[in-house]
Amino acid sequence: MALVYKLLNGTYLLRKCLKPSVASRPFLNTRFADYCSSSLQKPVATPGKTFSQRNTEGDLQDHQREVDLDIISPEEKHEVSFDKAIKDEMKDHFRRLKDDIVNHWIGPEGRPLHEVLLEQAKVVWQFRGKEDLDKWIVTSDKTIGGRSEVFLKMGKNNQSALLYGTLSSAAPQDGESGRSGYCAMISRIPRGPFERKRSYDWSQFNTLYLRVRGDGRPWMVNIREDTDIIQRKNQMYSYFMFTRGGPYWQEVKIPFSKFFFSNQGRIRDAQYQLMLDKISSIGFTLADKVDGPFFLEIDFIGVFTDPAHTEEFAYENSPLLNPRLFK
Repeated sequence: MALVYKLLNGTYLLRKCLKPSVASRPFLNTRFADYCSSSLQKPVATPGKTFSQRNTEGDLQDHQREVDLDIISPEEKHEVSFDKAIKDEMKDHFRRLKDDIVNHWIGPEGRPLHEVLLEQAKVVWQFRGKEDLDKWIVTSDKTIGGRSEVFLKMGKNNQSALLYGTLSSAAPQDGESGRSGYCAMISRIPRGPFERKRSYDWSQFNTLYLRVRGDGRPWMVNIREDTDIIQRKNQMYSYFMFTRGGPYWQEVKIPFSKFFFSNQGRIRDAQYQLMLDKISSIGFTLADKVDGPFFLEIDFIGVFTDPAHTEEFAYENSPLLNPRLFK
């Protein structure tokens, strides 16, 4: 009889709990019914268990009930406003445009003109944090099906950038490319307001200055000019950088007059002088056909004026090769 009484009592309480209004009926489910039936029942002490154990079980049951009833309403969902994102982007570009106009009236790069003219050395890139690495991109022959790998990360104590990877000269199995094996690190083209391309003005300097540490491999230093002509997108000025290897840093100084003109990786017969007032990017390329691991650690990249260097251009031209220079 006691068992029948408990069964009937539980059925009555469940039926009493499941009498919601018509408006709220679609939002209720079986979990809510279980909660009502369990909440209206009196707790029964279990023999053989202490008071602390019963309290722990009660807390777990309450937590489970709260999780079951934690239903996020549609009103609490965050809405993404496309119009607001566009407005914020426009505000940021106009703010940067305003800063550029103000800096232009002050002087080059927002500094007084006399300070710029008297400047003898300048650090253009240095590596002291992740935001400095974001100014660079790395690439390899994987873009054409090769097997070389290259990575870029911060060095020890966040005081340098470490370029490392594995070089492989195995040709891609695509039936088109016959040569492979290169890794490169290229600086991103600086952008102004509304994504306008900017350029570096190094016309008052005559030497590139780097502090690096390598593994003895030769690297190619490439400099690109700022140009919108499609025919010149593969043109660059290059020169070699030989690392010593070992644990010691070395300071590399390359005069700009030594950079030779090349197109699609081939040295041209007609040589042109590098235009230092329209520099868009600089890069480092490894392609020495020696398979295996490599690394190059860079502290900073800068420019300076060497008063002992008076050479303007290191390469000769003839009227047959470059007739425009002899008109």
